[in-house]
Amino acid sequence: MKKWLQYLKNKFILASVIFLVYTLFLDENDIFTIIRHKHKLYQLEIAKQEVSADLEKARKTLRTLNSNNELERYAREEKFFKKDDEDIFVIFEEK
Repeated sequence: MKKWLQYLKNKFILASVIFLVYTLFLDENDIFTIIRHKHKLYQLEIAKQEVSADLEKARKTLRTLNSNNELERYAREEKFFKKDDEDIFVIFEEK
C-alpha cells in the first residue's frame, strides 16, 4: 500500500491519473459513448447497404417497365392488380 501511496504523492503521476479517469469516464465523449456511437454507425451502414440494394432492384424493375404489356404483367404478378370482372386466387406452396 505504501508503494502506491508513494507514486500518488508525485504530482505528475497524480495529474495523469486524474486526467485519464476524467477522459475515460467523466467527459462528454467518454469511452462508453464512443463505443455506442460506433455500434450505431455499424448498424446504419448495414441499413444503408440494404436500402441501396432495394433501390437498385427498383431501378432495374423500372427499366423493364417500358411498354404497357410489361407494365400490366408486373401489376398482375407482383401487385395482384385485377380487372373489374375477374377474380384472383393466390396459391402459395408450403415447403
